Amino acid sequence: MGNKTFVDTSGFYALFAKNDIMHSKAADVFNRARKQKTGFITTDYILDETATLLRTRSLGHLVPKFFEIVMATAVCRIEWMDQDRFATTTAFFNKHDDKEWSFTDCFSFVLMKQLRLTDSMTKDLHFKAAGFVPLLI
Repeated sequence: MGNKTFVDTSGFYALFAKNDIMHSKAADVFNRARKQKTGFITTDYILDETATLLRTRSLGHLVPKFFEIVMATAVCRIEWMDQDRFATTTAFFNKHDDKEWSFTDCFSFVLMKQLRLTDSMTKDLHFKAAGFVPLLI
């Protein structure tokens, strides 16, 4: 696999919610990565946010399929929060208290820096402000 793309909550949402304005673009990013044999990376925190977002937007029926696809595919690697990552993310979150970044965003940014990822399938402008490339903007 070549360069990997981080997938944020809004990226998964756009991919699974066919009525999302960025659905086609998210599907294109996914299909292009599959053809180029690259992969995706996400976190357990993103999976949590995505499932919650789908449910709160009346798309809870998609949640079982979402988990089934993400957990079964070799194309998407899940990175898990652990004690060290929590401490690093907490320090990063506290250091950037002038930003409106969520703790989950900060975990994503810390992980992307650790893994040297630049691209994120997201609509979230916070990724751009943090120095990453949001692919759905």
